[in-house]
Amino acid sequence: MATYLEFEKKIEQIRDDIDAARARDDIYALESFEKDLEKEVGKTFGSLSDYQKLQLARHPDRPYSLDYIRLIMDDAYEIHGDRAFRDDPAILCYMGYIDGQKAMIIGEQKGRGTKHKIKRNFGMPNPEGYRKALRAVKLAEKFNIPVLMLIDTPGAYPGLGAEERGQSEAIARNLFEFTSVKVPMISVVIGEGGSGGALAIGVADKLAMMRYSIFAVISPEGCAAILWNDPKKVEQASNALKITPDDLYSHGLIDNVLDEPIIGAHRERYAAAGIVKSYFVEQVRTLKELSIDDMLEQRYQRLTSVGAFTE
Repeated sequence: MATYLEFEKKIEQIRDDIDAARARDDIYALESFEKDLEKEVGKTFGSLSDYQKLQLARHPDRPYSLDYIRLIMDDAYEIHGDRAFRDDPAILCYMGYIDGQKAMIIGEQKGRGTKHKIKRNFGMPNPEGYRKALRAVKLAEKFNIPVLMLIDTPGAYPGLGAEERGQSEAIARNLFEFTSVKVPMISVVIGEGGSGGALAIGVADKLAMMRYSIFAVISPEGCAAILWNDPKKVEQASNALKITPDDLYSHGLIDNVLDEPIIGAHRERYAAAGIVKSYFVEQVRTLKELSIDDMLEQRYQRLTSVGAFTE
């Protein structure tokens, strides 16, 4: 059963009407309802608040990394473990082909249903997850394979064990190592990009965000608790943090906004996957036209320009 947010209720009703008309084989009613649906989608999604975009980024029906892997990668083979502690199910590493191009996909996976959410630790990686990602990237570099990283996490896991095993060091190591990897690196925020958990697989030649994704240094709930001592002020915090793709693009913090279907990837996952696939293939083709030195220099300039300002 599809899940509908509060502001999607009118869309849900029209879709129910469409299903009923289709069951009655009522062509005229069906055409009328489909026109109503198109108008309602444009009206609803054409004026979303930052808080509503946050809700869409976390939508339970939104495709996760594993969904994208299954939709865009052929002959996918999963890589497990960091060769130091254990395999972290919150981060996936797959090698295969995307549109005939050898590729490595690294993605954060939240999981659906109680069993899988617990298995994936709700998409919050431990340090061994980031070390697995680094191992996969180094493997890709060895065989000259481009890397696609899919960001979707509320943040790195803040548990005692994670801190004991060097959570901050693992994230920092990735930030450092990824800057000099000699293959094209593309990163896309497909849902929720939270703090260091997102940054750890966000150092790339190109960083893009889906239309209804968010990227923030802290969750709006955490921000509200710190600034106003009231986690309920999450909507106010969402506006203050400037977490949407348009905000981040206007400040030069991301390179592209991927125009996912207006009704959202949670309703049109095949179309959304096609958009991610096309973006990756296009960017890899462009980056391969550069020499390795030029590509690394361009990556360095892009990363060091973040936060730069002039008076």
